[in-house]
Amino acid sequence: MSADERRVPARRLTQARRVVVKIGSALLVDQATGRLNRHWLEMLAADLARMHARGQQVLVVSSGAIALGRRHAGLPAGRLKLEESQAAAAVGQIRLAHAWKEVLEHHGLKVAQVLLTLDDTEQRRRYLNARSTFMTLLGLGVVPVVNENDTVATSEIRYGDNDRLAARVAQMLAADCTVLLSDVDGLYTSDPGRDREAVHLAEVTDISGRIVAMAGGPGSADGSGGMSTKIEAARIALAAGCHLCIARGAVAHPLQAIENGARCTWFVARQSPLAVRKQWISGTLRPAGDLVIDAGAAAALGRGKSLLPAGLVEVRGRFDRGDAVRIVDGRGVELARGLCAYSSVDAARIAGRRSAEIESLLGWRGRAEIVPRDDLVLMPSGQQEDADD
Repeated sequence: MSADERRVPARRLTQARRVVVKIGSALLVDQATGRLNRHWLEMLAADLARMHARGQQVLVVSSGAIALGRRHAGLPAGRLKLEESQAAAAVGQIRLAHAWKEVLEHHGLKVAQVLLTLDDTEQRRRYLNARSTFMTLLGLGVVPVVNENDTVATSEIRYGDNDRLAARVAQMLAADCTVLLSDVDGLYTSDPGRDREAVHLAEVTDISGRIVAMAGGPGSADGSGGMSTKIEAARIALAAGCHLCIARGAVAHPLQAIENGARCTWFVARQSPLAVRKQWISGTLRPAGDLVIDAGAAAALGRGKSLLPAGLVEVRGRFDRGDAVRIVDGRGVELARGLCAYSSVDAARIAGRRSAEIESLLGWRGRAEIVPRDDLVLMPSGQQEDADD
């Protein structure tokens, strides 16, 4: 495949609205000295700034805290115990965050640090809080730099690698594209270091057993993830409608290199993130209650609008913030289904009121919408169910 032909798939990166970029430890930290690869990080920051300037929202999932901190903590070479890894992470995290702050602020970008554990993406309330924080940061034009919170996560609640963490963040935020910058330029039919007949795969559309069998072990001493974790990350991303790219990061301006046709492997999603999310809402989640709305609100939903408190007539059932609900008219006809931004108790208190009154009614400032349009799916016309089901 020529470089021009490779630029065509790279549009998945250049045209993505929201992009998650994951950087491996071996790229950020020199394995011989334990020092930060500052010059490389500056080139990557320039790539991120260029993407941000063309209107893309960018999140970074950064490894390197443990690798960077172990030397400063005086820990020996080789595999660390869990508590030693946590200590190294505590020392390295502050240095890593400071480095990201410096290189991104050099380009006029605002930066934030976000530390996550496995529980934060699997427990519903913590997931919603994390998602809300991310969306607020992105709305403010801030570049979130994410890492697993190694200082508090135990072996039972850890991801163990940032490949899967990056995919979970992409899933959480309905990202269009995830890039895993690594020490390899993609997936091969076998280990190219051992097999001269190994063939590079430029594109994968289905993660079959054959694809899984091609994965090997970890690629570097500082990294915790090998090709197998990248395949698992791709599985998570594709299920969320997000394209995923595995590319060699140890080059000048690695993201620009991908855009220019550098060799990499693209895992191609068949649906968009929004389509996957709407399918999940309409067909997978069990509604916990009903929101009865008036004719004006029903007409607004048909025009693609969000559901506002003013159009809410009655709340039926008991549910928490983020739960799935049916949206019905006064006859019980299901018009739509969505994720409610308020609990049943709070939704009832603001029913029929203007969004500007929410803070005075609840004592805290919530969302202007009861169900935002991105969390709402219109049901087929004429579908009706017994409201007591």
